[in-house]
Amino acid sequence: MHRHLVKSALVAGAALTVLSACGTGSGERTSEARGTKAAVPAPPEKKPVKGLPGMPPVLDPEDVYAADRPNKLSPVVKDFPSRVYVPNTESDTVTVIDPKTYEVTDTIRVGRQPQHVVPSWDLKTLWVNNNRGHTLTPIDPKTGKAGKDVEVHDPYNLYFTPNGRYAVVMASLDRELVFRDPHTMKVKKTVPVSCYGVNHADFSLDGRYFIVSCEFSGELLKVDTEKMEVVGQQRLPFEGAMPQDVKVSPDGRRFYIADMMAHGMWVLDGDTFTEPALMPTGKGCHGLYVGRDSREMYVTNRGEGTISVFDFTQGRLTKKWKLPDGGSPDMGGVSADGKVLWLSGRYDAEVYAVDTRTGVQLARIPVGSGPHGLAVYPQPGRYSLGHTGVFR
Repeated sequence: MHRHLVKSALVAGAALTVLSACGTGSGERTSEARGTKAAVPAPPEKKPVKGLPGMPPVLDPEDVYAADRPNKLSPVVKDFPSRVYVPNTESDTVTVIDPKTYEVTDTIRVGRQPQHVVPSWDLKTLWVNNNRGHTLTPIDPKTGKAGKDVEVHDPYNLYFTPNGRYAVVMASLDRELVFRDPHTMKVKKTVPVSCYGVNHADFSLDGRYFIVSCEFSGELLKVDTEKMEVVGQQRLPFEGAMPQDVKVSPDGRRFYIADMMAHGMWVLDGDTFTEPALMPTGKGCHGLYVGRDSREMYVTNRGEGTISVFDFTQGRLTKKWKLPDGGSPDMGGVSADGKVLWLSGRYDAEVYAVDTRTGVQLARIPVGSGPHGLAVYPQPGRYSLGHTGVFR
């Protein structure tokens, strides 16, 4: 409708120009021209989003990632050294990499089977999820030093509600979503689930609900954030489905769920929670990472050593990059300036640095065994929703 209005205004402008040519003075033509310019309708105002109580206001109703622009660091993190933190699930360590030199600067001993390195909601702490050690190890991103472990049962993954009120532990084998104090990790509410393997999630534009993937039973959950209750559940329409990472589109209208057995992304309307459609990307589709301009999303295909590039505006895949000498790109994040995509090589004890403009591999760095949910830190954004760094 807006496009037709603009077209009509331009036609009207042309007619006024013809009429003004019949006038006798330049002042008359100037007046007509000014009138023509004013006739073009202004773009419609964006309606403010009524977010979850206590949540920082949505900056742009059409772009939930508006706070994540290149190098737009919060004052909280602007003095933190830029590092890549790699949890090695089979080595029980976190490898620390300097992204400027591509060199390993430290190896931190943590608990058993660290799965993800997760930035806290207030951006001040990195939490290492020691899944089988049943602990979280805090790391101070300013000093790079680890603190005392906190006992948390089955912390496969960790998220934070958009208002910062709760941490949400994805207790995969316990079949629970555990809402905890975001600082002390004391249990506030335990939500048993009937699906198996809760592991990844993302929140709606307004923060009022989040979508959770259940890896081992091939299901999705919809959870009311404020009530802390499951309000929807569905099984994916694919035999043997194994959903992984979850990301919401910039405009909040769709959720994308990577599926390593369906070899693609499920495209879901989160509001209606109707049956999603599958978009094939590549073998072992696993991780989803949004670029700094909110235009593209990088999709890792772990089973074939490739990265697919999805264009949000076009709603389709536009490129596919193949890692030289193969690999197993898994999880990671985008650098603060948006120029480098960092990914763990799950089955190859290595980390990849990839140019986000060309897809060229910039570095291949040996790390510990079984590298998984690495975090690039710091990154732009006002607060963290968890995982390897989902910022808003």
